[in-house]
Amino acid sequence: MNATSEALRVFKSFLQARFECSTHKLVTGRRLDLVSSSGHDRFVKQDYARLGDFGIQTVREGIRWPEIEKEEGQLDFSTVLPILCAAKEDNIEVIWDLLHFGWPDYLNIFTPEWVDAFERLAHGFAVLLREREAETPFIAAVNEISFVSWAGGDVAYLNPFARNRGGELKRQLVRGAIAATEAVRSVIPGAVMVSPEPVIHIVGNPGIPGDVERAEAYRLSMFEAWDMLTGRVHADLGGKEAYIDVIGVNFYDRNEWWNFGQTLHRHDAEYRPFHLILKEVYERYGRPLFVAETGTEGEGRPEWFAYIANEVDRARNSGVPVEGICLYPILNHPGWDDDRHCHNGLWDYADETGEREIYRPLAEEIRRYQAESQRRA
Repeated sequence: MNATSEALRVFKSFLQARFECSTHKLVTGRRLDLVSSSGHDRFVKQDYARLGDFGIQTVREGIRWPEIEKEEGQLDFSTVLPILCAAKEDNIEVIWDLLHFGWPDYLNIFTPEWVDAFERLAHGFAVLLREREAETPFIAAVNEISFVSWAGGDVAYLNPFARNRGGELKRQLVRGAIAATEAVRSVIPGAVMVSPEPVIHIVGNPGIPGDVERAEAYRLSMFEAWDMLTGRVHADLGGKEAYIDVIGVNFYDRNEWWNFGQTLHRHDAEYRPFHLILKEVYERYGRPLFVAETGTEGEGRPEWFAYIANEVDRARNSGVPVEGICLYPILNHPGWDDDRHCHNGLWDYADETGEREIYRPLAEEIRRYQAESQRRA
């Protein structure tokens, strides 16, 4: 563990909230803005105030680069200011994403100019934080490098709509993350750098020659972004162990599957319990970690939260320093592809005054878990 990690303060709250903030483009050419479509930009004060009912003081937010840099080289952080002000008023600790899937139209991510522009964004935001924040910030330079590399570089699902360039895109995103980290720390030397990535489990079919080995190689690819950032592989990118202070683990009910086959479910013998995945990540990197994203859709929300909470407890009891569970998303939102009403949050769409109906079964399960944790403390 590096020196920064050893001195790391604990998050303000173990239970955390993730506000959806994607700004990527779809293959149709449409750019998403989930901060706006979920109503969080209009009702951030109300959204933060209601978190207090669950003792949530730590949240994940994202700055919206396409909104901040509408003109090349001109950074306007006015869209961030309401969140900064609300967080200060309500004593909310924010883990900031600098890049959550989208960038300005004028940039080609495969060029050096993209890295330069991202570095400029990170520096500008760090200056803003230094001017307005008294506390040391948590910064996630790039959210889910692995997902963007696959979705945007291999299967052309989102920007930059490439195929068979996932490895190239991953290396470029790592270059950007490193440049952004250096830019932030040039302004705020003690900034705590968080790296959220999805974790997976893939099982091969022993009846197919070579499938078990291919599945394991695919599974191990979940470590590539972290290995690049820490300089363990592709040293030419400039990675260093100091570039990651906290690891964010993103895990959903669809993160385990047969190689090129069906999703694995918890009742399947081949399913890997989540606490073992957390243990493997910790043993590999020696960093404090937290569940940076988890959740599901529909009536399965309470049961999924109960499973994750129990697995986190098992990991912590075995000595793995899991510092929190972040509910994602905390608000229902329109679906990326079709604007459908996604029932995956703790609270629903806002009315005209900012009120949101709570999903009571999930709320009751959270309160049950918190009460049980208090009794054990």
